[in-house]
Amino acid sequence: MLLHLSDLHFGTENIACMQAIQQLCASLQPEAVVVSGDLTQRARYAQFYACKHFLDSLDVPYLVVPGNHDIPLYHLWKRFLSPFARYQLFFGRMESVLETQHFYLIGVNSIRRRFHTRGHISLSQIQEVEALLQVAPSNKFKILVAHQPFYTPPDDRHSIKDCPVLGRIALEQWSKNGLYALLHGHLHQPAVYDLNQIYALGAAHPVLDIHAGTAISYRLHQGMPNSLNVLCKNGDVQHYIFDATQKQFVLWQQNAE
Repeated sequence: MLLHLSDLHFGTENIACMQAIQQLCASLQPEAVVVSGDLTQRARYAQFYACKHFLDSLDVPYLVVPGNHDIPLYHLWKRFLSPFARYQLFFGRMESVLETQHFYLIGVNSIRRRFHTRGHISLSQIQEVEALLQVAPSNKFKILVAHQPFYTPPDDRHSIKDCPVLGRIALEQWSKNGLYALLHGHLHQPAVYDLNQIYALGAAHPVLDIHAGTAISYRLHQGMPNSLNVLCKNGDVQHYIFDATQKQFVLWQQNAE
């Protein structure tokens, strides 16, 4: 199984949530941990350091991608000349591949220094991911990780504008090559959508857009509790929410919506 975290926002972390994730990880023993961006609150050195220390403490292979909070906001000189310098200092490449027993994970950087929240996917990224999907083992779930979601409900006008530019074109190409799911954060609210049905992609299987809430930050969305996702080895999605009374993450709902 996979443990899917997002929007850690180190600098605003809840210690109890961090400890609960460590306990859950030790209990479930996932194949890998995926973090879909916003590792930090303000892209500061100490925040990246704390995030790296926390992820290493889980003692599980992990894949991370940057979020819009992981590049400087107020230091415009750094934002335009070296926006990912601190991210790369601690986590290296912004796009990587991680293969486990049941999953083939592809990280994609959807962050652009010219924009604060909106996601972007380039034509070269579409081609590179397509090539990776073509060589990925057919017996494993092919999963892409990016910060911004590729779909939001029509009534969520604030977040629709943040969906990646060229996202629909990317989906049409990737779904032809066996893409099973995309893991995201950004909106601080858990959800699962089948893009194959929403966009009529023509795939012979679901193409899930899996949103995660914020795992450890006290920056919560509309009163939603801290949460995380578990992707089971059969492809099912489980949402876990933080129970402050028990000080642990508990299963919220088992099946994809």
